[in-house]
Amino acid sequence: MNRIQKFFTKIKGLLVHRFFQVLLFIILGLFAYGLMFSNVKPEKVEVELFKPSEQTIRSTKTVEDTYKTEQEKEEISKQVADVYSLKKEYAKNKVDLISSIFDSAIEVNKETDPDKEHDDDGKENKKGTIKTDAQKVSILKEKLTDEVNKNIEESVFLALVQADEDELKIAKDSTITAVNNVMSSRIAASDVENAKKKVVEELGYMSINSDMKKASNSLARTAIIQNVFFDKDKTEEQRRKAVESVEPIRILQGQIIVEENQLVDRDVYRQLELAGFLNTESTIYPYIGLLLFIFLTFAAFYYFFYFSISKKDNKYNQLLIFSLVFILSMSTMKTVSILADLKNSNLEYIFPGAMAAMLIKILLNDKLAVAMIILLGSYGTIIFNGDTPGNLDFSMGLYIIFGGLTAIIILSRPNFKSKVLVAGLLLSLINMAFVFSLIFIMDGHYTRMEYLYYAVAAIGSGVGSAVLTMGLLPFFEAGFGILSSIKLIELSNPNHPLLRKILIEAPGTYHHSVMVANLAESACEAIGSNGLLARVGSYYHDIGKTKRPHFFIENQMNVENPHDRLQPETSRDIIIAHAVDGGEMLRSHKFPKEIVDIAEQHHGTTLLKFFYHKAKKQDDATLESAYRYPGPRAKMKEVAVIGIADSVEAAVRSMQHPTPEKIEELVSFIIQDRIQDGQFDECDITMRELSIVKHSLCESLNGIFHSRIEYPEADKLGQKVKE
Repeated sequence: MNRIQKFFTKIKGLLVHRFFQVLLFIILGLFAYGLMFSNVKPEKVEVELFKPSEQTIRSTKTVEDTYKTEQEKEEISKQVADVYSLKKEYAKNKVDLISSIFDSAIEVNKETDPDKEHDDDGKENKKGTIKTDAQKVSILKEKLTDEVNKNIEESVFLALVQADEDELKIAKDSTITAVNNVMSSRIAASDVENAKKKVVEELGYMSINSDMKKASNSLARTAIIQNVFFDKDKTEEQRRKAVESVEPIRILQGQIIVEENQLVDRDVYRQLELAGFLNTESTIYPYIGLLLFIFLTFAAFYYFFYFSISKKDNKYNQLLIFSLVFILSMSTMKTVSILADLKNSNLEYIFPGAMAAMLIKILLNDKLAVAMIILLGSYGTIIFNGDTPGNLDFSMGLYIIFGGLTAIIILSRPNFKSKVLVAGLLLSLINMAFVFSLIFIMDGHYTRMEYLYYAVAAIGSGVGSAVLTMGLLPFFEAGFGILSSIKLIELSNPNHPLLRKILIEAPGTYHHSVMVANLAESACEAIGSNGLLARVGSYYHDIGKTKRPHFFIENQMNVENPHDRLQPETSRDIIIAHAVDGGEMLRSHKFPKEIVDIAEQHHGTTLLKFFYHKAKKQDDATLESAYRYPGPRAKMKEVAVIGIADSVEAAVRSMQHPTPEKIEELVSFIIQDRIQDGQFDECDITMRELSIVKHSLCESLNGIFHSRIEYPEADKLGQKVKE
């Protein structure tokens, strides 16, 4: 174990105590707080009225400009025209008045007519008394009100009492029609005289005597009055609605209040004051907000680590790796943001945010990788807030999260687990497309060189993430003893010295190991375990047989079995030794612990039945425990599956004419035998998973040992071949 591993082992020993777990999260929180402190620190602005600004100032928040809002409301209110309402009842009243005057005149004439009068039903009335015109006028006035009499000229009364009934009826109908027509239109105070002229014009076509016509004109002119009046209530209502429709004028977050070298006039000065730049009192709210934000995020992660990860060793390993990747990523993020501020450019898009997601995905798991990238994206909105303190750059946060999630998805594909650089190149193209989508949505106007710059930055982010991941992986693997997918794929290379050793010195064992690898990988993937680990572990599980290859039946090609001449105790020691020897050989070549465990544990504490029964025949007092493997029993699901696949492959290979029924019966027997022997007692594999393993092994074995077709004899085809 190297020094790095020893160092981290000591730290993991401390993390067993809850106090040091909490302390680690506090240290990480303080580290993040220190990096983001300057990004939330309120900016000191030095401006003077009627002097040029020394810098470009953007609003750090959205505030309402109440002064301009009130100005806008006053302007809109003034633009609302006065509302005038039409009094329709005025027309009816005047028509009724004219009608009453003419009806009264007709009644007076009837009452003072010396001839007989007839009612409409034909009955005779008494003869009227002869009256003078003055008397008739007096009678007519009595039938009307004083107010009406006051507004009508004497000549009109005289014309009315002198006219006969037919003329009065004609004049009545014409006058009422003309008055009704004119009064039905809107007549303002300024339009009254024109309306009176209009009514006279309409009466100009009456075929009656001139005196009666003049009387009708006079009555009609008297009836024409103003019928449109200013409606205060409706006017106020319209103005209120107009004022309510005015949207508040706001100074938006990120909006430029004053450009560099621009004169600070009263309006700009007032906006700066509204945005809080002229407030000399220091505020602690941004610092409290940042502290609360960091506390919430790390409290959530502490809960996740403490309650969601059950295995203690795995928990502390994951906690340390997560912490180191977080510190590394945050430091890189802060460095890139400082360089972007110094060069006043959008250099932040080159930040290799996907590096953290790739490392956590390869070293740990998908859930922690997603959690890491969300954490970095949320912190990135603060760190990359540019030259506007207090702002949150959500576009940069989206860019980090999207890139990280994309990297996780790409690496989830089987063909990309060992191709980090290829994944980085693909990520670069997706990053570039996402950056362009952001700048197109924001409708920015950029030059060709700026578009080229964005494209190069996005490509640099993807490739940089992949290169950094490849460079950092060996350090994490060495420091924490982690077996990554990349390491497993390296170990599966047929040119590896130990695999070549098995192939050359024990070819039968090599073939057996490859068969076991195929069986175990399929079964492990079927139950959701690490199929790649099972495959690579199977390649090396019998490496110990290379010390004495000819003592194992798969390597005995046309030679006598040496066990036929040996005592069962000697054979037992040779067979059992291959598990112990394999573990020692793998350790000496600094193989990962998981591969060593597979070599030592794949037989567990199973019984060497053949040699036990052979010894039992020689000495009935032979103990069963003396013929068992030393173990330990399987600790991982992968080891349990490899142990089953190892026994099943050897047993089926020795069968004569295997059929699906025989294979299924054999697999069931081997699994049940191991269950009853307690070989899975220290492993968390379930009965349901064992059933799935059985089904997977049977499918694989049926595909390998399927029946063959015999072709015609050699005398017909020239030779005899079998598939």
